[in-house]
Amino acid sequence: MKSRIAALAAAVTFVVSAGAVTASPADADPVPGNPQQFYVSCAVDLLGGPVSCLESDEAHATHVCQYVFTMFGIGLDCIQR
Repeated sequence: MKSRIAALAAAVTFVVSAGAVTASPADADPVPGNPQQFYVSCAVDLLGGPVSCLESDEAHATHVCQYVFTMFGIGLDCIQR
């Protein structure tokens, strides 16, 4: 049972990491006072993690994100607005 939960958590983390490819902080509006964070609009919020995100402006953003390194590669660390 614990291995199934761990496998599910790994799969979710991988999907969230894959969503990072579609978000680009170079095109997104940066968060004032924190150049590492940027605004994104995400279509789905799966188990607290954003999926299918696109860069956005402050007015249309659903999340504030920054890139982080995970064991699966680069992922998004996001806070829902």
